[in-house]
Amino acid sequence: MKNLFFTTILLLVFHVAFAQNGKIRGKVIDGNTGKPAVSATVKLSGNSTNLGMNSDLDGNFTFNLKAGTYSLNISLVGFEDAIISNINVTSNNVTVVPDIILTPASNQLKEVVVASNRTQRTSEEAITTLKRKSVIMFDGISSAKMKLIGDGTAVEAAKRVTGVSIEGGKYVYVRGLGDRYSKSTMNGLDLPGLDPDRNSLQMDIFPTALIDNITVAKNFLPNMPADFAGGLLNIETNDFPTKKIFNVSTSMGYNPSMHFKNNFLTGNTGSRDWLGMDDGSRALPTIARNSNNIPTPVSGASSTEVNNFVKSFNPTLGVTPQNSLADFSFGISIGDQIDLDRNGKSKRNPKFGYVAALSYRFDQRLYERVQYGESQKNVDINQSQMVVANNIEGGLSEQNVLLGALVGVAYKTNFSKIKFNLIKLQSGESRAGKFDIFNNSDGVGQSGYIAQSDNIEYSERSVTNMQLSGSHVLNGKGWKIDWAIGNTLSTSDDPDIRKTAFTIDPGRTYFNAGAGGNPSRIWRYLDEVNLSYKVDFEKKMGSKHLIKFGALGLRKERNYDIKIFNVQFFGAQQQNWPLIANNVLLSQNIYPATINNIYYQSGNSNPNSNQYNSKVNSYAGYIMDEFNVTDNLKSIIGLRVEKYEQFHTGRDQRFASGNIIDGKNLDNAKVLDKFNLFPSLNLIQKIDQKTNLRFSYSKTTARPSFKELSFAQILDPLSNRIFNGSLFPYAEWDGNLVPTMIDNLDLRWEKYFKGAELISLSLFYKSFKDPIELVRIPQQQTSTEYQPRNVGNGNLFGVEFEFNKSLDFVSDKLEKFVFSSNFTYVYSRIKISDVEFNARKAYEKRGEEVKNTREMAGQSPYLINTGLTYLDTDKGLNIGLFYNVKGPTLTIVGSGLFPDVFSVPYDNLSFSFNQALGKKKKMNLNLRLDNILNDQIEFVYKAYGAQDQVFSKMLPRQSFNVGFSYKL
Repeated sequence: MKNLFFTTILLLVFHVAFAQNGKIRGKVIDGNTGKPAVSATVKLSGNSTNLGMNSDLDGNFTFNLKAGTYSLNISLVGFEDAIISNINVTSNNVTVVPDIILTPASNQLKEVVVASNRTQRTSEEAITTLKRKSVIMFDGISSAKMKLIGDGTAVEAAKRVTGVSIEGGKYVYVRGLGDRYSKSTMNGLDLPGLDPDRNSLQMDIFPTALIDNITVAKNFLPNMPADFAGGLLNIETNDFPTKKIFNVSTSMGYNPSMHFKNNFLTGNTGSRDWLGMDDGSRALPTIARNSNNIPTPVSGASSTEVNNFVKSFNPTLGVTPQNSLADFSFGISIGDQIDLDRNGKSKRNPKFGYVAALSYRFDQRLYERVQYGESQKNVDINQSQMVVANNIEGGLSEQNVLLGALVGVAYKTNFSKIKFNLIKLQSGESRAGKFDIFNNSDGVGQSGYIAQSDNIEYSERSVTNMQLSGSHVLNGKGWKIDWAIGNTLSTSDDPDIRKTAFTIDPGRTYFNAGAGGNPSRIWRYLDEVNLSYKVDFEKKMGSKHLIKFGALGLRKERNYDIKIFNVQFFGAQQQNWPLIANNVLLSQNIYPATINNIYYQSGNSNPNSNQYNSKVNSYAGYIMDEFNVTDNLKSIIGLRVEKYEQFHTGRDQRFASGNIIDGKNLDNAKVLDKFNLFPSLNLIQKIDQKTNLRFSYSKTTARPSFKELSFAQILDPLSNRIFNGSLFPYAEWDGNLVPTMIDNLDLRWEKYFKGAELISLSLFYKSFKDPIELVRIPQQQTSTEYQPRNVGNGNLFGVEFEFNKSLDFVSDKLEKFVFSSNFTYVYSRIKISDVEFNARKAYEKRGEEVKNTREMAGQSPYLINTGLTYLDTDKGLNIGLFYNVKGPTLTIVGSGLFPDVFSVPYDNLSFSFNQALGKKKKMNLNLRLDNILNDQIEFVYKAYGAQDQVFSKMLPRQSFNVGFSYKL
């Protein structure tokens, strides 16, 4: 450790000592592939200096120079020479030349002159070149475009990518397909997010200052994970910044309907809530952790033991209004690369790179009117209108804190690179609501009551991810080797979820277990370990073939546990409680007492049916060949093999209740065992230098999550809805959930223009075998319960259109205006099972014709992302107006008595203004207005001939955000 400290100090001293010189840095791109050009010869001349070097494995080069004017000559066998002249170098500064995209050599030798003053757009042009030359169909956005538009986080940037929609302000879905069919990675490795039950990564945690690019692959190659169908999003971090990074940013958001209001609701708060973590005040009392030894009056425990046990719980059961604050965020990021060979004597050109970022975000949301509804079809075939069986309506307040840190270090020579990334995320979410509940006795299975409920929730999530990776080129032998290993530790705890619902009858207010329910408390615990590793080999075979092969593995393990405790009354309770939830646990109400005699009873079975352990072992190998069939036709064929095993330890309610004959108890049982082949074929026909026609076929999969392949029953206390793991068998469901197998066909025509301008048209088709969808359980009529199940086979057809063009074709005066638009239309059909068909047929209305097909759950029928931007790079000004919407989507599949649930299109119109300030444009002012149309987020029940009824609804209102950033 001591030697490491002194070495670091010496490196910094050398870094400062040699900082009097300037630097030239650049990157060379292979014009045939769009990838970095390795070992290109870079010669520098000017100011009485003649130097030369080869580009490294990333295509990069660096010269340390005295101040002056220089020229570069870049050459590589098979390409035209490129010349960049009039490069001005000043002391203590880094001059970044444009990304140099080499032009394939023609029959006549010539040189290509590249202007040296076009650095702003080069990164975007490079990613466009990579897109044009890539062997896969992908869309993306570069770091340059993120900076020009002023996007602060990855989620803001990702929504500008063709076919991408953003869910919940942070999750990315591709081509309208839901989370199940989208996947996110960082630097090519799985990176589990803060929500352990999502494939999609939470994208608002990444500052754009540390991102090199974001790409979304639309089709599959064998060297990719096979568990996606919509798209694979990858974030590539910047490991060797071309210039020193020192960015500080802060922003404040204001929503007139939510902020600086005196009716923001809170439950109990902790001293560390501002850090996104509980301080222990919500922890489960120690004695309550053993469900077999809960002191109650009926268990023979003494009065003192019962009384002390109840008082060991936090007494806050009600919400309290207070003033709300404005949203706030802060971020700082640094990065640089250090040349370790100061004298230029080493042929290896060793370099050290580092990046680091710390971000903090605090949000408060006040929804004065939210609604959760449960509706049923009318049992009378002549009555089309639905029956509202239950309605929950009231105010809801949310406070979100997100703390994120990222550190990356890398060491590189000309032909080798090793890097290490560490990410730490901490999130805390508080929710408090006060609701009026109306239960309608006209609904099937409903008792009919009125209640008023206080709800308090807190969720704490933490993710720690470490990645170690390397890339090596065997110079002159045509080999490239990439390897990576990643480890993730995740926790997700919901400590002390509280619901206190007073049942209200004429003349009395009391607690009724059969109506509003007795006060209840829930603790949920989840921890997960994820280890992934891979190695990839690449070998050039002659001039036409590029062989790639590799292997990878994945191991995951999750522990999950739910603890439930309910208030009970030993004897009579008072019949006219004041509607003040915080009075319930006053000392005079706790056993032993004159009346009420409150004690806590465990709601957990022994053994606990809501406790499980699950494991996954996955191993894969692949091989693929990229070769030229003709000069203008490229083919990529390959095969991926995967062995996937999932194990489960848990039991159902019957076994937990003592029925060991009919009940199920699994002890590390293998619940999923699949060996699959995933072939792929890609053809790329080059029509001319700027036009491609692409075709792709592949087979992929979508697998059930740990939660889905379990016996767990998870209650949402706000809506009172229950998620059931698929292992529960019901009358028409055998509990056997299997992965979805997907056949994918893609066809794309793409035309490129100058810079990053393009137009493309894509057609795609997907066939789904055993798709997994969330289904309402028809047998559960007194409670609202859902379960993931395999439904009938399905298919979808889609069209995708992208247009990105300056308006200079209308008039030269409009050159700085850029219109970008992407539109996706999808038609999907599921052939439903006989069980679902018969259940729908049983509630068919007069005049209705129930069919054996329907749309696919989770699939949007259309997506629209469009924007008009004005960009003046000289003035550092960027103004944009953006609109996006996703079509109505089947979210939950109804059955029998229960109608389908659809999302309602949310029309989001936003405006952004970014202005660089100061002579050197080191400061940036950002203004943003969201939800200009003041639309609401709504899900509804739909049934034949009936007016839509609310499933859930909230109105976010318009919000205004002002941000300021400074960069060194």
